[in-house]
Amino acid sequence: MNFDNLSKLIPNAAWRLREDDADPQETREWLDALDAVIETLGAERATFVLKHLLQHARTRRVPLPQVLNTPYLNTVSLAHQAPFPGNLEIESRLSALVRWNALAMVVRANAVSAELGGHIASYSSAADLFEVGFNHFFRANTDESRGDLIYFQPHSAPGVYARAFLEGRLSAEQLDHYRRETEGKGLSSYPHPWLMPDFWQFPTGSMGIGPLFAIYNARFLRYLSDRALLDTSGRKVWAFVGDGEMDEPESLAGLSIAAREGLDNLVFVVNCNLQRLDGPVRGNGSIIQELEGLFAGAGWNVIKLLWGSDWDPLFARDTQMLLLRAFHETVDGEFQTLSATDGRFNREHFFNKYPELAQLTSHLSDEDIDRLRRGGHDPTKIYAAYHAAANHRGRPTVILAKTKKGYGMGTAGQGRMTGHQQKKLDTVALLEFRDRFALPLTDSQAEQVEFIRPSADSPEMKYLHARRHKLGGYLPERDATCRALATPDVSAFARFALEANGKEMSTTMAFVRMLSALLKDRELGARIVPIIADEARTFGMADLFRSVGIYSPVGQLYEPEDQAQISYYKEAKNGQILEEGINEAGAIASWVAAGTSYSTNGFAMLPFYIFYSMFGFQRVGDLLWAAADSRTRGFLLGATAGRTTLSGEGLQHQDGTSHLIASTIPNCRAYDPCYAYELAFIVEDGMRRMATEQQDVFYYVTVMNENYAQPSAPADVQGALRGMYRVKSAVNPQVRLLGSGTILREALAAAEILQSEHGVAADVYSVTSFTELR
Repeated sequence: MNFDNLSKLIPNAAWRLREDDADPQETREWLDALDAVIETLGAERATFVLKHLLQHARTRRVPLPQVLNTPYLNTVSLAHQAPFPGNLEIESRLSALVRWNALAMVVRANAVSAELGGHIASYSSAADLFEVGFNHFFRANTDESRGDLIYFQPHSAPGVYARAFLEGRLSAEQLDHYRRETEGKGLSSYPHPWLMPDFWQFPTGSMGIGPLFAIYNARFLRYLSDRALLDTSGRKVWAFVGDGEMDEPESLAGLSIAAREGLDNLVFVVNCNLQRLDGPVRGNGSIIQELEGLFAGAGWNVIKLLWGSDWDPLFARDTQMLLLRAFHETVDGEFQTLSATDGRFNREHFFNKYPELAQLTSHLSDEDIDRLRRGGHDPTKIYAAYHAAANHRGRPTVILAKTKKGYGMGTAGQGRMTGHQQKKLDTVALLEFRDRFALPLTDSQAEQVEFIRPSADSPEMKYLHARRHKLGGYLPERDATCRALATPDVSAFARFALEANGKEMSTTMAFVRMLSALLKDRELGARIVPIIADEARTFGMADLFRSVGIYSPVGQLYEPEDQAQISYYKEAKNGQILEEGINEAGAIASWVAAGTSYSTNGFAMLPFYIFYSMFGFQRVGDLLWAAADSRTRGFLLGATAGRTTLSGEGLQHQDGTSHLIASTIPNCRAYDPCYAYELAFIVEDGMRRMATEQQDVFYYVTVMNENYAQPSAPADVQGALRGMYRVKSAVNPQVRLLGSGTILREALAAAEILQSEHGVAADVYSVTSFTELR
């Protein structure tokens, strides 16, 4: 192959190519010097020296090579590999059982009806990644502490069900009703806390949302700890995602904040089977190298898990680095073809590229070559990568695990372009799968795709339960048990609104005053999480900067320009406000993390996220659907709502539609109040329902920036909570006028015109919520 062409095709490969050396002896002296530093003073000193060399080179304007990519090898070398602590033989048998039951679930469902669908190939590629986690890393909740938070790759849900079946948490009947939930005994297609409220913690079915939410949940754990509200030390957030899923913008949206805040409690495991639904993720390039560059550039610790233990003897003998050379010459489209073909094909098209490489593998049979595993299918290599990730400090970690889509499915699906769509297997494929994994099934049992669960006293079952017992229990599990919070009476935080007596103010300002009072409440105040997307000054919230502080994991390392002001910009490690910057997606992710803390942490928090109403439901609607699916509890405040102000900003800032979108979410209670007292009772009602009664709802309330006279509260305000009540009565009314938000004032003015100019009497109703009237 022409190396010049390769460097043009794959830009990040150029630095790996062997270049002409004008002075090999000098190069050797530099390398020897570096080796001496490593051997005598250690790797940390070597890193220090290299860092300063690079800095010096930059000051001298020396062009530097790209250093975001490392060779196409395992990051954790054999010499530094943590020893595997389990029983490989038993774990291999357990993995095979889970694989079969996951496959059987989908095949049996599609035998009933092809429309049920399901996925076999995704979990087949990820099975060992999950199993090593379940057996050695994923900690469950105990009476003493909460466990890890795990975001499962949605298409791999059948494998999670299959393991729960072995554990005795799901029945064969439930597995037989996969994707058939109408009778109340089925299993949901993907992780979903409403459909399986005691099982699934996080809804990850919408691609890209899981990674984003995982980052902000890891951050929220630190927030709770830094504010001394809850000890979250030792807990990890694991996010399992696919390499194709990483093309979703949300998947990468939070990388910088995770690195910036040093979230070493976070681990991404990217299942790099190199395939998405239609074909290769990067057929003409390398998705693993691309993702390594992205994550490393964002400041993450990157662990590449590419090759199984079977390759180690070959690497040891490969003194000329021929394997590495061949790896770098192979694009993902070729790797996919190699995964779909047998050992003989791999020998002819990969190992026979060079005579020396052919000689290196001449002692291997075609069957030996066929058994060369990728890293994501080798439990010992997976354990080493997980161990390194779990013990890394200072930065989040991503594990790029190379696997084969449809691993073990043979010609029916392994590495095939159509592997993702494979829902049915014929008898030959089933028997091949059985033989490949040495499953204890007769021909008849395999043909009938029977589920397998060994007896309770079998070595496999004893081992499975012992491993989970050591890690605290079984996962996934959703536990919503949480102490209810007492909420204050409306008069304690909004007396000014109840007794306004015509004082002019906007409902936005009224809300800020209510929030300020609530933050001082002895019982509830510390549990409130104010969230802002860089609009606090617009909403008149700057006073909160000083009173409760803006959260920063490092505190404030500078003196703010406005420090002489009363409302100066105060950052603090125990700050209460989450100031997200111009980042609506991140703000919603923080809101979900806080609003689900009752179940993820057993510790209820109450988030208030205020934003320009046009930048809410219209901007991050899918994230809000995921929030609803997550059973989030909290307040969303859509400020500067309506179309009566901000005309100079254009329609982008004039909201007349957000309530239409909010009305589509069943557990969203949406209100559009006109008066401050209405807002006060709505906030009181929401706090009572969510914090005290622990209802799984969230509130969307629009507030205005118009200043107008605020009346005092009438004796009966229940109508405001029910959605509509009469604010002006007429004798013998001929017309009923309805007004919502600021339009209520126009309706009142219209009633006066009708009466004075046309002699038409009108009753006027304040419609605080059209959705509550349904």
